Amino acid sequence: MIMPRSTDQLLLPARPLFIALTLLSAFALNLLPLGRQPAMPDWLAVVVVFWGVHQPRRVGIGWAFGFGLLMDVHQGALLGQHALAYALLGFAAISIHRRLLWFGLAGQAAQVLPLFVAAHGVQLLVRVVAGDAFPGWGLLLAPLLEAALWLPATLVLLAPQRRAPDPDENRPL
Repeated sequence: MIMPRSTDQLLLPARPLFIALTLLSAFALNLLPLGRQPAMPDWLAVVVVFWGVHQPRRVGIGWAFGFGLLMDVHQGALLGQHALAYALLGFAAISIHRRLLWFGLAGQAAQVLPLFVAAHGVQLLVRVVAGDAFPGWGLLLAPLLEAALWLPATLVLLAPQRRAPDPDENRPL
């Protein structure tokens, strides 16, 4: 088997509690009362895609759908609007997870950009079909911001897995 080009160390398995805390933290960031702007990035979508890529057996379509329903209830949106978009994001992330990890972080951000564009497109389509007004062209900025958040999200969410399994004086990290 051909190994990836990266010289990164092998990662420890992600702890389920850490995965749950990051999903809840991203959900809490989406709940902040900053006023809903069309260009505001969807933190939960970024984290759902990240864990769908890095831990597809633990965070899948069901978790994405559940958090989507919670976002629908919070925003008073059409029930199922975010749930559908997040479920499609979870499915797409699981579908590309093996291929995506072969790229560097900039290549990964370019690969997940169409996923975020499609998710916002699905949400927009559901809103417009239900009779809501077009939110404006600022909506096109949100997927770009979410793809730009891929680099810091990767660095922060993989940091606990990069520690040594049993530190000693020769390996303090």
